[in-house]
Amino acid sequence: MANPFSVSFAPQQLWQAINPLTAYQQGAQFGAVNIDLGQTPNPQLERTLLSEVGSYGRQLGRIGDALEVILNHLTLEDLGKAEKDRLQILRGQLAQIRQIKQRAEKKG
Repeated sequence: MANPFSVSFAPQQLWQAINPLTAYQQGAQFGAVNIDLGQTPNPQLERTLLSEVGSYGRQLGRIGDALEVILNHLTLEDLGKAEKDRLQILRGQLAQIRQIKQRAEKKG
């Protein structure tokens, strides 16, 4: 019978199987931080945009900020209920993003 009070801080097997046929496919992970640009016909352009313009999150954040300005100045009377609902969902997500940014600024 094994000792019920034994503690192990390492796994029993310290090896990892690597399939050489799939190791170099897109999406394979070889480090702590990996960025997958997805399927793009021009990956160099994507890298340039990320380094010179900003991350996808930053770009989407600025688009969201601009949309919020536009939404605040539009008259929405001619929209149907489903369309108004979609805009309300977007406004809710933009508000959540704003709250998370404010929390991060307070911590940072």
